[in-house]
Amino acid sequence: MSDAAGVGPALRALPPALEPGTLRIVPLGGIGEIGRNMAVFEISGKLLIVDCGVLFPEETQPGVDLILPDFSYIEDRLDDVVGLVLTHGHEDHIGAVPYLLRLKGDIPIIGSQLTLALIEAKLQEHRVRPYTLTVSEGQIEQFGPFECEFVAVNHSIPDALAVFIRTEAGNVLHTGDFKMDQVPLDGRITDLRAFARLGEEGVDLFMVDSTNADVPGFTTSEREIGPVLENLFGQVRKRIIVASFSSHVHRVQQVLDAAHAHGRFVCFAGRSMVRNMAIAARLGYLKVPDGILVDIKNVDDLPDERVVLMSTGSQGEPMAALSRMANGDHRITVGKGDTVILASSLIPGNENAVFRVINGLLKLGADVIHKGNAKVHVSGHAAAGELLYCYNILKPKNVMPVHGETRHLIANGRLAQQTGVPASNVLLTDDGSVIDLVDGRARVVGAVECGYVYVDGSSVGEITDADLKDRRILGEEGFISIITVVNRTTGKIVSGPDIHARGFAEDDSVFDEIKPKINEALEEAVMNNQDHTTYQLQQVVRRVVGTWVNRRHRRRPMIIPVVLEA
Repeated sequence: MSDAAGVGPALRALPPALEPGTLRIVPLGGIGEIGRNMAVFEISGKLLIVDCGVLFPEETQPGVDLILPDFSYIEDRLDDVVGLVLTHGHEDHIGAVPYLLRLKGDIPIIGSQLTLALIEAKLQEHRVRPYTLTVSEGQIEQFGPFECEFVAVNHSIPDALAVFIRTEAGNVLHTGDFKMDQVPLDGRITDLRAFARLGEEGVDLFMVDSTNADVPGFTTSEREIGPVLENLFGQVRKRIIVASFSSHVHRVQQVLDAAHAHGRFVCFAGRSMVRNMAIAARLGYLKVPDGILVDIKNVDDLPDERVVLMSTGSQGEPMAALSRMANGDHRITVGKGDTVILASSLIPGNENAVFRVINGLLKLGADVIHKGNAKVHVSGHAAAGELLYCYNILKPKNVMPVHGETRHLIANGRLAQQTGVPASNVLLTDDGSVIDLVDGRARVVGAVECGYVYVDGSSVGEITDADLKDRRILGEEGFISIITVVNRTTGKIVSGPDIHARGFAEDDSVFDEIKPKINEALEEAVMNNQDHTTYQLQQVVRRVVGTWVNRRHRRRPMIIPVVLEA
C-alpha cells in the first residue's frame, strides 16, 4: 500500500500514452477530500465520467461560492465522452454538472429517476436542457466500449446506484456513496446478492466509499432517528426548527411523520429545500400527509406549538436559512423557547461555521440539539464492519479507496488488506493520479494537473490561490496604502507620504513615526541610482513599511505603495 502522501513524487510525471486494451482511470476530485467527486474512465479512445460534484469552501477560501473539479484534463476531448453516470443526487456528486455542460451541452447524463430529476431542476436554473437516460438497479446499458450494470445501494438519499463497468481490460465496481442499512425507510437495501454475483464474475478494481472507514462497527439504521424526533417533538412547547441537507428525503420524511403525530404543521425554509422536496413528493419518494404543509408566509398566523420549520443551513452556510435566522436576517425570528435540531453530519472544514450558528441561536434563547447531545443524525456511509463484508463478498483483485480525506483512505486500505488484498494492490491515490488497469493489475502510472477551480459569483476559474491568499491577508492583517510624490531630478519628496489603512489601526497617526524613514529611504534610493524605476522605488517603500510594521506591531498587512515622479 502506498504511503499517506499518495502516489509520491516519483509518479507525479505525466503518464505514458495509453496502450490499446488498457483501461485508464483518472480521479479529478474526491480523493483526499469530502466532495468534488469525479472520475474519468478511458479505453479505446472513449471516455466515461462517473459523478461530477462540487466541494464547499472553507473559511480559508473567503468569497468563494463553490469549488469545481478541474476539467482541463478532458476539456479538449469532450467529443469523446460517451456518458456521464451520476451515482446519486447529492451536491458533492452532481453540483458541477452545469459547469461541465457549459463546455459541451449534449453530454448524455445517466442516473436514477430521482437523481435525474434533481439535476434537471438544477440545470433548468442554468438554462440548460440535458440529454438524459433514466436507469434503475439491474439494468445494463452499453456506452461505447463501456458496458455498465447498475446496482441498488442504500444511502442517505433515495435511488442511489453503484455502477459495474465492464471493459476489455477488466471490470470496475464503483460504489458511489453507500451504506448497508438492513431496515431502510424505503425498504431498498444495498444489493449484496448482486455484489456476490459480480464478485463471482470478477472485480478487477474496487473503487469504494471511504468516508466512514475509520469508524468501527456498523452505521446505525436511519429508523432509529424517528423515535428520537417523535420524543423531542412531544416535549417542545414552542416552535421547532429542523436543519438538514436539502436532499435528505429520508430525514425530511421522519420530520413530517413526527410533526403529523403531534399535530404540527410543517413549512419548508430555503429555496433548495422547497425545490427538492417538491420533486421528491411528485415522484413518490416523499409521503406528505394531507394538509400538513404550510407556506412560509402563513407561519406567523399559526400558534408556535403547531409549527415545524424544515430548513437548510445545517453546515453553517452563510446564506442558508438557518444562518440567516441566527443572524436575525430572516423573516423567521428565533426566540426563547424555540428548539433547533441540527439533523445532519458535520462535514470536515465546516466546524467553525456550524458552531458560530449554534452560538448565535443560543444567544437568541433557543435550545439547540445536535448529534453531539442527541441521536438526531446517522451517517449515510458504510462503517468499517460493512466495508469488511463487501471486501469478503467481492474478493477484488485491486482496491482504490475513494471519497474521503487521507485518513479515511488509509483506514479503508488497511481494511482491504485485512481481508487478503495484497498491500501492493491497494492504491492510495491523489486527485489527478493516473491509474492503468490491464491483465488484472492496476497501477499508478503518473499524474495530470488537477487543481481547484473556484466559482466566485459569476466568475469560474478566474480566482487563483494567490488571490485567496491576498483576501486572507486583507481579512486578517489589514491593508496599508502609501502615496508619495518624488522629484526625479533632486530626489526630494514633493508630497507625502500619505498613509491610509483599513483593518490595521483606528487612527492613522500611528504612522507618524515611520514617515521620516520612508522619505529618507526614498531620497537615498534616488540619489544612489539615477536610472531607477518607479517599481524599484515602490519596493523601497514596501520594505521600509513592512519591516516597521512587523517589528513594531507584529502584523503582516497588505502593503500597496504608490510612488509618483514629478
